[in-house]
Amino acid sequence: MTEGPTDDSTAPSSGADGTPPPLTVAASLAGVQGLVLLILAVLELASVSASRPGVGLSAAAFFAAYGAVLTGAAVALWRRHGWARGPVLITQLIVLGLAWNLRDQVLAAAGLAVVGVVVIAAVIHPDTIAALDGRAEDDDSEA
Repeated sequence: MTEGPTDDSTAPSSGADGTPPPLTVAASLAGVQGLVLLILAVLELASVSASRPGVGLSAAAFFAAYGAVLTGAAVALWRRHGWARGPVLITQLIVLGLAWNLRDQVLAAAGLAVVGVVVIAAVIHPDTIAALDGRAEDDDSEA
């Protein structure tokens, strides 16, 4: 009895570089969110009011710090570091809350909600979890 090619549907799918597509989506969208926060920091600095400089500077510092952390987490997620899941997931929960607060502006709220849900789904996708767990095992064996 000869066996034909087997269809291993339980094996995680991956792109050309071995990165699962959901992980690529999550890292890419989180990176875009981080870059948007960095742009908002620059725009906030450019519009600091002379009457209330502390508010503008602190908002700019917050956006810059959060943007840097989120961009770093996106890069770490791309490199399959499991610690990056937390900051990315927390950010998406904040994004969903922001979408709810902006529900009167339907397009903005819908855009935020869609991105938040897509990133959450991509981060908790089994292929992403498997890829991140595999990276953690590789790190342990190198130490």
